[in-house]
Amino acid sequence: MGLTKQYLRYVASAVFGVIGNQKANIAFVTLRGGEKGRYVAVGACEHVFIWDVRKAEKVLILEGKKHEVTYLCPSPDGVHIAVGYEDGGVRIFSLLNGESNISFSGHKSAVSVIRYDALGARLVTGSRDTDVIVWDIINECGLYRLKGHKDSITQILFLESKTLLITSSKDSFVKWWDLDTQHCFKTMVGHRTEVWGMVLLNQKSRLITGSADSELRAWDIQYIEEGKEVGEPQEKKVRTLLENEEDDEEGLDEEPEERILSCKKAGSVLREARDRVVSLVTDAKAKVLACHGLDATLEVFTVLSEEEVQKKMDRKLKKAKKKTKSQGGGEDVPELVVERKLSDEIQKLANIKASSKIRSMDCLLVPNGEMKVALLLQNNTVETYTLKTSEKNPTGTKTSRLTMGGHRTDVRTLAFSSDNIAILSASGETVKVWNTSTLQVIRTMGCEYALCSLFVPGDRQIILGTKSGKIQIFDLASGSLLETTDAHDGALWSMCLSPDQRGIVTGGADKTVKFWDFELIKDQDSGKNKRLTVKHTRTLQLDEDVLCVRYSPDQRLLAVSLLDCTVKIFYTDTLKFFLSLYGHKLPVLCLDISHDSALIATGSADRNVKIWGLDFGDCHRSMFAHDDSVMFLQFVPKTHLFFTAGKDRKIKQWDADKFEHIQTLEGHHREVWCLAISPNGDHIVSSSHDKSLRLWERTREPIILEEEKEMEREAEFEESLAKGDEPVVPGETKGEAEPAGKKTIETVKAAEQIMEAIELYREESEKLEEHRAACKAAGKELPPPKMNPILVAFGNISPSRYVLEVIKKVRSSELEVSLLVLPFPYVPDLLKLFNGYIQQGLEVELVCRCLFFLLRVHFGQITSNQMLLSVIDELRTNTISKVREIRDVLGFNSAGLQFLQREIESKEDVMFFADATDRFEEKKRKRRKRERAILTVT
Repeated sequence: MGLTKQYLRYVASAVFGVIGNQKANIAFVTLRGGEKGRYVAVGACEHVFIWDVRKAEKVLILEGKKHEVTYLCPSPDGVHIAVGYEDGGVRIFSLLNGESNISFSGHKSAVSVIRYDALGARLVTGSRDTDVIVWDIINECGLYRLKGHKDSITQILFLESKTLLITSSKDSFVKWWDLDTQHCFKTMVGHRTEVWGMVLLNQKSRLITGSADSELRAWDIQYIEEGKEVGEPQEKKVRTLLENEEDDEEGLDEEPEERILSCKKAGSVLREARDRVVSLVTDAKAKVLACHGLDATLEVFTVLSEEEVQKKMDRKLKKAKKKTKSQGGGEDVPELVVERKLSDEIQKLANIKASSKIRSMDCLLVPNGEMKVALLLQNNTVETYTLKTSEKNPTGTKTSRLTMGGHRTDVRTLAFSSDNIAILSASGETVKVWNTSTLQVIRTMGCEYALCSLFVPGDRQIILGTKSGKIQIFDLASGSLLETTDAHDGALWSMCLSPDQRGIVTGGADKTVKFWDFELIKDQDSGKNKRLTVKHTRTLQLDEDVLCVRYSPDQRLLAVSLLDCTVKIFYTDTLKFFLSLYGHKLPVLCLDISHDSALIATGSADRNVKIWGLDFGDCHRSMFAHDDSVMFLQFVPKTHLFFTAGKDRKIKQWDADKFEHIQTLEGHHREVWCLAISPNGDHIVSSSHDKSLRLWERTREPIILEEEKEMEREAEFEESLAKGDEPVVPGETKGEAEPAGKKTIETVKAAEQIMEAIELYREESEKLEEHRAACKAAGKELPPPKMNPILVAFGNISPSRYVLEVIKKVRSSELEVSLLVLPFPYVPDLLKLFNGYIQQGLEVELVCRCLFFLLRVHFGQITSNQMLLSVIDELRTNTISKVREIRDVLGFNSAGLQFLQREIESKEDVMFFADATDRFEEKKRKRRKRERAILTVT
């Protein structure tokens, strides 16, 4: 057998260049008891970045798997953060070490909102699949799924005092849910368009909703006590309805009978912006309300307390009385009443103008009355502002801006330096040079819209080709623009360094290919030093726009891709026509020539890659490469392997000799624009429309193509398996509340593992029975049968204990769905095993949870099976006694801990207050000293 060609695997190394994702929100977080308002969390593709806004540094990365982050929600204690993903999954990370131990999977599409309850014990998630799921964080499982909305969920709010939940959606409804009974008891229909956000004010007695217009609607919440007659008399309600018949928004929400609470419109707050509300946020104590639309302006409102409103009303009344007296009303003036309006309670504070469109925002109020605002902008920037709410007319002060770590617009060109140390990336406004090992920015320089770039030999200067047809030369040492040369009348699409490193060739939209030589001329500014310039030497006129140009490495030929879908090959020295490569149905967007000048590979907008021979121009093979346009193509140096990048978000490696697909690099979440391979072939850097740059690294791990294909087939099969029909619970009708879990490949695998464990238990039980029978027949003790290797690997445990170990390994959030997938023939064995576990006191809580779920799901079949009658009876007695026993132990321990707490508090009480008095006296002394010093100076 001949030697097979060895390919080495490329793996993802790092994500950089992205400051904050547009899909996810921004949130203030606290790290290790640090000051509030210093750290912000933002989504960055599949990761979460924690930025220190004061130092403009990335302090923590919460690593995701492969799906994009869509929502962030810090826990009330500030120790954890819940992260929602594009695939509907939720993971909870610790902000102390950046690790994730809890994950939930229940939604079918992207998570759109997450909310913790006040204690941080429950989590509620809403999704684009219109469902709301309540999760138990302590038990790490789903409680129930609430169905009722007809469109994506936009906001969720908790009313803990009454165990109520409020949800808003793009279906224009706001629904009120009773979490005790898991049903929707009220639907507010007072909005004509989507409800994009809502907040609670005035100790959760007022609801503010933001819609697609310039109004913020206010609704008063009034709780109805049980036993009392609800609302107003029926005649008054009818009269009110008739009066408000023309006003849809107020009239539609009136119901003939109110339950639990009534919610009536209290008025509207007008915003300056005319577009829809994007974010509607309050601080923790709901003293400040901030909102923004699709523009760059953030509007801040202050919410006055009841005392402040009362003072304002008193002033108004005093003013009205004075006015009446001045008009000659005399003493017999009737009692004046000043009407209380919504504008008296919610007042405009200030506008904050950001440098670009705002995508998301978060705010917090510090004790001194200063408001801190974090803004995530549309152009990959994070800005923070402070606003002094105690002032009469405050203005927002910009405190920090995170821009250094990324480009404002998409990176359209990349290049590696000849020594593999630096990476060049250029976008619509800046060119940046990065260190390959640390991924830190070395230089940032302003430029025009760049389309192509390269390092000048020696790596001291860089050259850019721009959309306006100019060549820009930058000096890296000083970070300055040396020269701008008008090269083409249209866009300069492509640029290539000549193999002899003495010049470059450029191709543009003006149907010309131009040749340039490097020259050193005297710098007019310094006079003595010389600087680099390019001198135009030759022009090749063509019939169509030039999209891509490449020299052959031996500098004999020049390949030019044209807008007429062909590639023309010319002799470099005479510029005579040599070959025409035609066959693509759409224009060739990229091409490259192998190191030995034998092959040319072309990638086109028709999604195909063609490999041609450069000797006769024959097409060796045409391959369907991507699901969308092929945007970039480059050979790995000194090989016949090449990489392609496509608009289908994938990067693929190919073998040009065997015409085989080697591997696919997946990671980007939007179109991949370009890539660059380092001169030694060890690294690849790629850029995408998701604003990220990704570094890929060549490992020493070989790729076996057959195994790769097998793994791809398995992944496809697993995906189709998880997409199958959801398991149905017999006897349960579909209503507003459903089980929270979702069938995934993990739940299917967990069910298979439980089935395998039960089969192993059956086999071992049969062996044991046979051994006993053989011993009885022989009348003596025979050597025991050989133990299963799996049980030996687990430390010679019994088969029944092995089943328990397998069940324990199933993730808590996936346990119910795994048991639901389990076929019924395995259930009797499980029930017998559960009886043994409870008798021995093994994992009673887990076993009871599984037992009750299986009894609920298979109730009909279990009760009709006479063989299981004795097992169920035993389970009933054993479970009740064991659970009582555990409950007594817990009660005793709880009482003991409470007693210890009281003892410690009574001992330390006097000491604590003495310590507080000492500190107070110390502060007093320092204050007096300061005042004396000030008086002395004045």
